[in-house]
Amino acid sequence: MNPVAVHRVSFDCVSRFSLIRRESGGRRFAGPRIVNSRPRRLHAVTASLITSADSFEVGRLIGSYGFMNVTSYSGLRSGDEFESTSDDIGRLKSQDIGEGGVKIRLYEGRISQGPFRGTPITFKVYPGQRAGGIEADMMAANELNAHSFLQSNKNLPANLLILVGGFETQFGEQWLAFRDGGKDSAADYARIASEKTSRARSQGAWNPYEKEVTMKRRRNFVVTILQGAMKGLAFMHANDRLHQSLGPSSIVLNTPAEREAMYLIPRLRDLAFSVDIRQSLPYRPSCLEEGATSGALSEQLWRRATASGAFTVFEKRAFGIADDIYEAGLLFAYLAFVPFCEAGRLLENTFRLDIEAVREYCLADERLEEAVKFLDFGDRAGWELLQAMLNADHRKRPMAEAVLSHRFLNGIVK
Repeated sequence: MNPVAVHRVSFDCVSRFSLIRRESGGRRFAGPRIVNSRPRRLHAVTASLITSADSFEVGRLIGSYGFMNVTSYSGLRSGDEFESTSDDIGRLKSQDIGEGGVKIRLYEGRISQGPFRGTPITFKVYPGQRAGGIEADMMAANELNAHSFLQSNKNLPANLLILVGGFETQFGEQWLAFRDGGKDSAADYARIASEKTSRARSQGAWNPYEKEVTMKRRRNFVVTILQGAMKGLAFMHANDRLHQSLGPSSIVLNTPAEREAMYLIPRLRDLAFSVDIRQSLPYRPSCLEEGATSGALSEQLWRRATASGAFTVFEKRAFGIADDIYEAGLLFAYLAFVPFCEAGRLLENTFRLDIEAVREYCLADERLEEAVKFLDFGDRAGWELLQAMLNADHRKRPMAEAVLSHRFLNGIVK
């Protein structure tokens, strides 16, 4: 089963959109009108995208996935309301979840014409309005807008998936074509690593030398994933873009092999809920200028910002960045535990933000031993970083650049 991406979004204020201009025959993808402060460079980027369906060949279906709406967030419980029992592990305890109506399909493909002929790509297919409603068109337009803006920057890092083009079918489906960055996500890797651990334990005694070599490779691989994800996120934040859907399934890997960690390039994807801070934040956060697609997608974010005491533009910007860092902290927690533990021992969203208590609980379970050792590196540097990223006070969470420079992410990989 494919992992499910989680986002927070509200579509209450959407009343009118003209996001995708449909041309006769449904052969080209025109995209939304792009509103920003650097139109010449952006228009050059969008003009370079391949928009003819005849320029692509579609291969086999890779898979599909959906999204869940987090419709409310009540905060994490504390005190006697929360007990660290094994039954609690892996549960979402404080969010109301509803299944979204947009189902995404992924296909292999390649460019069949022009100077890039033969280049492998991955298609991300959004359903038309009949199947996915206006949300599908909105998400596709926002993802196109986000990639076009970020790819206009000459300092674009290697840690973002590259959009090469797209087209629309006569049924209204939006096909976005991305340069092939790999078939496996960080979630796929974590699941496979966890299953390998379970198999090794089930076979009896694990040779100590083989175990140590395996765990060292695993630690290096996980840290490399985290470094790549944070580099991509730092770039986005430096350009006033929030990811808002960051998780293990939103990171694609060019290799899932731990032996090949030195060649690993993690890339961020799934920018359908990306927020342009400059366009969505000022003055009218609940409504959209014509063509600014991220406003409705960010309304819930700014409502939560206000509820958390962020009222000015600068305070809300800081809240949005801190919200991404919190998601990155949950990603860190996921990758710190799942690859090192047996399948089914998931510690994801049940942290009560008392990381020391979590460590004490984990020490009592030998199946979590390797995860504890991983986070204990550098005099418990991993726990320190995890505590900072998941700080209950969003004002005290570190910036992405600070996470990248933290001693934990710079002291393990050799």
